[in-house]
Amino acid sequence: MGLGSHDLGVATAAAGLYRGGLFPVVVFSGGNSATTRARFPRGEAVHYREHALGPGVPDGAILVEPRAANTGQNVTFSRELLAEAGVQVESLLLIFKPYMERRSYATCRRLWPEAEVVCACEPLGLDDYIKSIGDEKLVVDMLVGDLQRVIEYPKLGFAVEQDVPGDVYDAYVRLRGAGFDSRLIGT
Repeated sequence: MGLGSHDLGVATAAAGLYRGGLFPVVVFSGGNSATTRARFPRGEAVHYREHALGPGVPDGAILVEPRAANTGQNVTFSRELLAEAGVQVESLLLIFKPYMERRSYATCRRLWPEAEVVCACEPLGLDDYIKSIGDEKLVVDMLVGDLQRVIEYPKLGFAVEQDVPGDVYDAYVRLRGAGFDSRLIGT
C-alpha cells in the first residue's frame, strides 16, 4: 500500500518491491492536499500509478484509491477497496516517505489491528532525501511535525502509542524551539 504524498519516491519504492515479488497487488492511496494539488493535479494515487507503470508494474496489479486526505483515510479507504476487489489481506507492506514509517505503522495498527503490518520506504539517507526534496528546512519541519503526531495522535485515538526515546524527544523540543514548526498540528 503506497500512501500518497508529494514524494514520488513512494511509487518508485512500491514498484521495486512489487518487482521483487513481495506482494501481488499494489494499492496507491491519496487524493490531494494543499501541498500536492499543483504537483499532482489528478490526485496523488493517480500520479503514483502512472509512475509505477514505467518501471514495469502491470496495470492489472494496481488498485487506485483517489479520495484519502490523511493517513487514517489511506488505511480505511484502501481496506474498503481491497475488500471490494475480493483481495484477502493478512499482511500489509506500507510504503511511505522515510520519516513517516512510525506514524503510518501506528495508524494502521489502530485501524487494521488484525493485519500484520510492515513498513518500507525508498532507501535514502537523510542527506539524499533532503536533496530529493530540495528544501532542508521543509524536511526538518516535516520530521518535527511527524514526530508531534506520533506523540499526540494516540491521545486522540488516531494511532497506537509508541515509545519515543528521551534523546529523540529532547531533539524534538530543541528543533521546535529553533523554529522548525511549520508542519505542526494546530499551526
